[in-house]
Amino acid sequence: MYAAEVFGVLAVRGSDSSTAVAAATRKCFKIAAFATPTSSNGVSLRWAKGLAPCGCTVDSKSVGDDVFSVTPSNKSDVDYLGESTKGDLNVKLEHLEAFGIDGHASLEGPIEKVARSEAREAEDLLKDLGIPSPSSSRNSPRGIFCSRTLNLRSISAIGYDMDYTLIQYNVTAWEGRAYDYCMENLKNMGFPVDGLAFDPDLVIRGLVIDKEKGNLVKADRFGYIKRAMHGTKMLSTRAVSEMYGRELVDLRKESRWEFLNTLFSVSEAVAYMQMVDRLDDGTIPADLALDYKGLYKAVGKALFWAHVEGRLKSEIMSKPELFVEPDPELPLALLDQKEAGKKLLLITNSDFLYTDKMMRHSFNRFLPNDMGWRDLFDIVIVSARKPEFFQMSHPMYEVVTGEGLMRPCFKAQTGGLYSGGSAQMVENSLDIHGDEILYVGDHIYTDVSQSKVHLRWRTALICRELEEEYSALIGSRSYRESLVELINQKEVVGDLFNQLRLALQRRSKDRPAQTLAATNMNDEDLTDSMQKLLIVMQRLDEKIAPMLEADGELFSSRWGFLSRAGLWDKSHLMRQIEKYADIYTSRVSNFLYYTPFMYFRSQEQNLAHDSYTYYCSQQLYNENSS
Repeated sequence: MYAAEVFGVLAVRGSDSSTAVAAATRKCFKIAAFATPTSSNGVSLRWAKGLAPCGCTVDSKSVGDDVFSVTPSNKSDVDYLGESTKGDLNVKLEHLEAFGIDGHASLEGPIEKVARSEAREAEDLLKDLGIPSPSSSRNSPRGIFCSRTLNLRSISAIGYDMDYTLIQYNVTAWEGRAYDYCMENLKNMGFPVDGLAFDPDLVIRGLVIDKEKGNLVKADRFGYIKRAMHGTKMLSTRAVSEMYGRELVDLRKESRWEFLNTLFSVSEAVAYMQMVDRLDDGTIPADLALDYKGLYKAVGKALFWAHVEGRLKSEIMSKPELFVEPDPELPLALLDQKEAGKKLLLITNSDFLYTDKMMRHSFNRFLPNDMGWRDLFDIVIVSARKPEFFQMSHPMYEVVTGEGLMRPCFKAQTGGLYSGGSAQMVENSLDIHGDEILYVGDHIYTDVSQSKVHLRWRTALICRELEEEYSALIGSRSYRESLVELINQKEVVGDLFNQLRLALQRRSKDRPAQTLAATNMNDEDLTDSMQKLLIVMQRLDEKIAPMLEADGELFSSRWGFLSRAGLWDKSHLMRQIEKYADIYTSRVSNFLYYTPFMYFRSQEQNLAHDSYTYYCSQQLYNENSS
């Protein structure tokens, strides 16, 4: 934020906080040091020009080109984490004297101490100005989580999907109506649907449909199936083991496995699992002659026609307030990105009339100065036909009227509205390529995987359920700690028992045990100790098993946590997210709290042996201390 902007905010909002003004006065030069031009032409002028209580005159020129420089593409390098330095801000030290500050004297000393001191002062300044600390956003359900380091400053263009990305739907309302139309079509096809109702709690994103067995399964990161449901009935752990013990989920085998990539999959999965029950109990007419795979095709066809015939979207367009959850912060997050010099793109599979209606409803009322949603985007592409949009070239048409009439074109222009085309056309039109583009979407495959695999775009996944999952993980922390403690006790007792069992085994083979004392131990004492330990382990198992089964029920009573499979392992969904999404978060408006200049750094990835090396280092430290 610029000094001009900071003091402009205080003036416009009529702040009477003497503390804030005093703090801002004391640290005027520090505010300037945070400033970042929003374009190559200078700074944003959203607020009134600067009021500088310290006596210095701050205007767009002094805060912009004369004080700072932005690293251009042709002079960029890569930093020690391998990220481009394009877009990084540089301070022109020769101009610091204009603020009456010796830039070197105030920063003398070991850099570790200087950094801590400056960070504390900056935190105090933000607090005085009423600006939330960046860490408060990072450690919250609305955080942005990083799988692969991403320097947002080096991103020249940001593309957005619309449905369940920019536009957040009420899942129960939207998918409920999709389910209703699907069931109506199934009934017309001869299927018995009476008595069935939409149950959104039946499924979660990231599950996999086994079209051969009529099952819905949850797999871990390796593809091993941990939980399963046949129809609407959960299978026991033993049944899952017997059915899938030697099988792995392989999403490349599309004829069998169907991954629930997005919330749009909820209505289809609910309808299919309910119809599996009807197939099993014999109520589906024999003349339809369906197996589980054929049933899945029938449900998919019914849902497809629910979308294609237009009644569903017409109903949503007529009453968007019943289906769309407004987010006033969302347009402001995009406005910050645009004013920071990012090219903004809207790339959606929805048609123009539906897109325009949804975007008007969700954006226009929250934008300043009579802006419309189209003013935010440099290029808008509807009916994009993703994932093919990222894979191959299709003809592009310019939408030239409000009714959606189109004419052929060969190159996109800034401010244009288009239908079809390809990602390569977008790159060529903007002269921006590969990892200079960040694409944000909710669909693991259509949005995130394909844009990365084919074009090497940077990627962000929107997963609205993360907020509920984050809160559930916090709420179950003590429960999981108790469960881990029980498992650790079982491991300790089990290790002791195994050593005694080995001693007994060697003795039965007339071989010496591990030690002379173990060899000479009385048989009765040995078996008695083993018996006690075995009873303890059995009692621990009786307590651990139901606790493991219930783990994650704060998020889903059937499936547990979205991101986990079992107590410690990651789910198959989480593996897909880590593989294809550089960052992931619950909603686009979360960018508002990170600024368009954020440097997202991935966290250390724990390995199986890390805990042991940490234990050994602690032991060594304790020995040296004593």
